[in-house]
Amino acid sequence: MAEKFAIITGASTGIGFELATLAAQNGYDLLVVADEALINAAAADFEQFNVNVQSIEADLSTTEGVDALLAATQGRKIDVLCANAGRGLGRGFLDQDVAEWRRVIDTNITGTLYLLQSVLKDMVHRNEGKVLITGSIAGFIPGSFQAVYNASKAFVDSFADAIRNELKDSKGVSITTLMPGPVETEFFARADMLDTSVGAADNKSDPADVARDGWNALMKGEAHIVSGWKNKIQATVAHVTPASILAEEHRKMAEPGTAAKD
Repeated sequence: MAEKFAIITGASTGIGFELATLAAQNGYDLLVVADEALINAAAADFEQFNVNVQSIEADLSTTEGVDALLAATQGRKIDVLCANAGRGLGRGFLDQDVAEWRRVIDTNITGTLYLLQSVLKDMVHRNEGKVLITGSIAGFIPGSFQAVYNASKAFVDSFADAIRNELKDSKGVSITTLMPGPVETEFFARADMLDTSVGAADNKSDPADVARDGWNALMKGEAHIVSGWKNKIQATVAHVTPASILAEEHRKMAEPGTAAKD
């Protein structure tokens, strides 16, 4: 058993899988979680780095799922938490089922906050620990045809800034926000966005590069990291562009059928 212990959520694929790989390579025992059975196959991959790996299939949009994850730690000290689990949802808001947009909110916001509050209390008590929260540059942009998702990331980005300030006197605890742009993962298929311009684009970021940016910033205790130079430019521009223009530009990327129009 290693001295260091990390929890990675949403670790079955994409950014979470790559974050777990980096943690294992750096000698952390792992507790990895996702809401699909694929997490068990992912865990087998992480074991190649000779660390202890435990996997759990749980729905982190529910308090019961978060409680199951916390129970799986068996009281072990958590050195690193990568709160990466998230859910997307495309198409027009009025066309979305209530259960679908509620699950986006419950996964990206409610479950994430419940997990963070539970883990951070002990970290602050020990005055030691590192947290990486996966936000998004989407949080800077009114997300036409992705409205609930972008709004949920705006919440996450803002929330992370707020609690970082609340805990500024806990010098041994750091909270880092990872803010990628579009990433080549299963996100767009799961969000029913493969017929959109952004979903069909072939210039998305590599999840391994995004995870590496996030991990390096986490280890340095940095507050924020926007992954990718194009996304850094987009994030900067978003801060000085009227919301109506940003919403219209997002519509061009995310409106259903735009991939076929290109």
